[in-house]
Amino acid sequence: MSSMTSARLADGREILYFDDGAPVPRGAEDRRPLPERPESGEIRFDALTGEWVAVAAHRQTRTYLPPADQCPLCPTTEANPSEIPASDYDVVVFENRFPSLGPAVGPAPADPEWGTLAPATGRCEVVAFTPDHTGSFAGLGVRRARTVIDAWAQRTEALSALPGVQQVFPFENRGAQIGVTLHHPHGQIYAYPYVTPRGAVMAAAAGRFFDAADGRQTLTGSMLAAERADGSRMVLEGTHFSAYVPFAARWPLEVHLVPHRQVPDLAGLSGEERDELAEVYLDLLGRFDALYSTPTPYISAWHQAPVAPALRQAGYLHLQLTSPRRAEDKLKFLAGSEAAMGAFINDTTPEQVAARLRDVAPGRPESDRT
Repeated sequence: MSSMTSARLADGREILYFDDGAPVPRGAEDRRPLPERPESGEIRFDALTGEWVAVAAHRQTRTYLPPADQCPLCPTTEANPSEIPASDYDVVVFENRFPSLGPAVGPAPADPEWGTLAPATGRCEVVAFTPDHTGSFAGLGVRRARTVIDAWAQRTEALSALPGVQQVFPFENRGAQIGVTLHHPHGQIYAYPYVTPRGAVMAAAAGRFFDAADGRQTLTGSMLAAERADGSRMVLEGTHFSAYVPFAARWPLEVHLVPHRQVPDLAGLSGEERDELAEVYLDLLGRFDALYSTPTPYISAWHQAPVAPALRQAGYLHLQLTSPRRAEDKLKFLAGSEAAMGAFINDTTPEQVAARLRDVAPGRPESDRT
């Protein structure tokens, strides 16, 4: 079992060390002369869509693709006093120095209208998966992946309890084509003061299905059952989790990883479920990377139920793993139809993508197979 210890950075931000086993004593202090934390940015209400938009101009000065010897996610050395004061670690979570939301917490205004503006409350955290500057999540190993899952689960529970937080979203952007600003293997967690647009749409659809089924079945659970019965879009099946390319996939590469048991979020997973998740998630990422001769850029998005009790009864945790890579040397860009209308046009068929992912050996490119 993993363990957790907490500390504070020089400007007061929280940092949490998650160790693969028993907690490791760390007396290192952050002695950097950091400036005071900036005030929260803004959220502005878009009356045309009913959505909140965060305005975080202070993020323009955030660290951008630093050289390896100046990486803020590597352990601290004399030459590189980083965001992580310890000389070594397993997994670390800390408050983002350049947050889109926070550091103040509290709810978004109720009943907003055109012109409504408020502080961008909430929390943004960084999750460093490993002290190693190079590599990726797929190369962590099962034990370390399990520690990351424990960190996601602990932070989901803790952030959901903060005043005003309505939804918690762990995610990873991997690859320059996705827009990452740090090469070090890491992810992020956002705790929003409102239910996100995508979260609201999915919660509404899940609620309608749940009500029509008299609470006997969930939407995600019924879709999982249908995909397993059909089989043509399945990628892998385990005891507690299954992965499939969704029937109406939007992206050239898209897989949903779903627990067989309904849980609203990562914090709700049992120890056995987390153990298997570490294995199947690594398997899935390995298959993405094995499709081509170079690593596949992706967005790994953990969809969790909103915090409000009324939205959680039908909520169902699942991972949405997507990539814009439609060929070895081609990317899918969100142009007119997708960017302006939100109407996706996919360049691949879900059945063919699923077959490729089933057939490829994790970590071994298709071009190397005989």
